[in-house]
Amino acid sequence: MALTAESESRLYRSLRVAAGAAAHLVALGFPAAVAVLVRPGSSLFSWHPLLMALAFSFLMTEALLIFSPETSLLRSFSRKVRVRAHWALQLLALLCALLGLAIITYNKHLNGKGHFVTWHGLTGLLAVLYAGGQCAGGVLLLYPKLMKNWTLAKLKLYHATSGLVGYLLGCASLMLGMCSLWFTTTVTGASWYLAMLCPLVTSLVIMNQVSNAYLYRKRSQH
Repeated sequence: MALTAESESRLYRSLRVAAGAAAHLVALGFPAAVAVLVRPGSSLFSWHPLLMALAFSFLMTEALLIFSPETSLLRSFSRKVRVRAHWALQLLALLCALLGLAIITYNKHLNGKGHFVTWHGLTGLLAVLYAGGQCAGGVLLLYPKLMKNWTLAKLKLYHATSGLVGYLLGCASLMLGMCSLWFTTTVTGASWYLAMLCPLVTSLVIMNQVSNAYLYRKRSQH
């Protein structure tokens, strides 16, 4: 039996709610699993994967899911409150990422190893720098008069689009980190594939959220 437009829309919404709920669980579960794995404080290096997982898996994912119409934990609050929460989470994510970058840089210095000589290292550095630039660009949304030739709607669109690029960079860095010798010798078999799925799941959910927001804004303009 063919689905009606209403039932199809209801099914699609239910799938988005389920996917969003899964993203929340993964966003928290992944860094929790990393914490168990590395035992933070057992070594200087142990703080690096934990801080990066907190930055790009938990804090940044939740900062973006705040604007999800279906699964935002703050959807009953005003947009002003959600924007402030987004700012707070993004700044915390940037702080964790900068600290994680500083720790791994110092750790490599102590061990006489080269800096940023792997794809993981280069992508991670780019993701952290991009996150800093994205946070700086977000200031323009608070003070749109600084960009006189740009409408607020355009600024929001470009901020969301560039934010998605930065988020995907962070997820790519996490996945490349899971291809490192340390991770592949510590996590093996099905557990490794399950870990690799985590950033993939959240990336797909965030991409769907941003694309739907873009389509909704485009329809509202006609």
